[in-house]
Amino acid sequence: MKLNLGCGHLSDDEFVAAFEECTISPAAFHHADHVRLAWIYAGRYDAEGAEEKLLAGIRRFAAKAGVPEKFQYTMTVAWSRLVAASRKNSKAENTFGEWIASHPEFLDRRLLEKYYSEDKRLGEPARTTWVPPDLAPLS
Repeated sequence: MKLNLGCGHLSDDEFVAAFEECTISPAAFHHADHVRLAWIYAGRYDAEGAEEKLLAGIRRFAAKAGVPEKFQYTMTVAWSRLVAASRKNSKAENTFGEWIASHPEFLDRRLLEKYYSEDKRLGEPARTTWVPPDLAPLS
């Protein structure tokens, strides 16, 4: 899969600052940027802290972009947990580029379909609260 980073020109620190300040254009914030952000947070915080930062940030970013309905709690948590577990188990990769080259499955936006049925993943409860996977465990 091709790495499509809309914010790849920014250093990790610049990227996080721009994201947290909501100065990134929504059009430049691609799936790979979401994954990169989860990867950065997983390296800077414990699992719970990374999850909280990602949840708050994505919710704020969606609201600032005028599309608060795009925020989806369960999907954000699931991605955060999958990325954090993978990062924890792969100490050799020091940069996002190295890590994602070893874990290209994270570039597949449909990865969560392996863990969730469509109803569980996209149903109303999943928008606002944690819904555990029904097809396979995340860990």
